[in-house]
Amino acid sequence: MKRRLVLQGLLAAMPAAAAFSALLAAPKQARAIGGTLPDLDQPAPDFALAGFVPPGTEGELRLSDFQGRWLALYFYPKDFTGGCTLEARGFQQDLAQFHQLGAEVVGISADSAESHASFCGSEGLAFPLLSDPGGLVSRRYGSWISPYSQRHSFLIDPDGVLRERWVAVRPSGHSQEILASLQSLVAAAPSLPSPSPSISR
Repeated sequence: MKRRLVLQGLLAAMPAAAAFSALLAAPKQARAIGGTLPDLDQPAPDFALAGFVPPGTEGELRLSDFQGRWLALYFYPKDFTGGCTLEARGFQQDLAQFHQLGAEVVGISADSAESHASFCGSEGLAFPLLSDPGGLVSRRYGSWISPYSQRHSFLIDPDGVLRERWVAVRPSGHSQEILASLQSLVAAAPSLPSPSPSISR
């Protein structure tokens, strides 16, 4: 009698164990503060945002505008704050190296285009800053806790595929992290185009 009860218990537990094993084996979406991050090696989430495009124009940029170029896309909380300023200065300092590798740098926050224009002017930034006041695009990238974009970064290849991501980054030296990853990816795929670095608007 006791043996029969033990066997019944084991048989009853088998479906639950199988379901648990399947759950462990299933692919997991990466989670971070700010939402669910987009998957690597998949098309990057689309965007179309207005903002400030140096040397001095306001306009809209889309993901498709970067077709054929690498894109370092970084989200940050707010213009003129300490960490965000430090991070932006790092990207500006390394901008020529990004361009040499056929890459563009674009920042996104909830600030207005006017704030971005002022920030670019104050810090001498020569790369676009886009405005995402409602966090629509930031949410697509798992990078939004209202009312701010979170400090996450993404590296998108010339075909629009997401290749690398960084979560809750430290502003100091972050540009160099992305640059090192970009150099490795470019070296591993030398057949990819190295286009003109400038954005025509």
